[in-house]
Amino acid sequence: MIRKQGGKYVVLSEKTGRKFGTYDTKAEAEKRLRQVEFFKHAKGAGKARRRRGTAA
Repeated sequence: MIRKQGGKYVVLSEKTGRKFGTYDTKAEAEKRLRQVEFFKHAKGAGKARRRRGTAA
């Protein structure tokens, strides 16, 4: 989620409220939010790939 605080845009976790960065423009904040979402959803795929490689 993106919130405006004190003239800046802050990327926050919806569940925990953790800050993922403060940005001057909304476009920069949106870019960071896309990065966070990408890695959040890609986390499981990376672990499965590593497990297969070490089973040999």
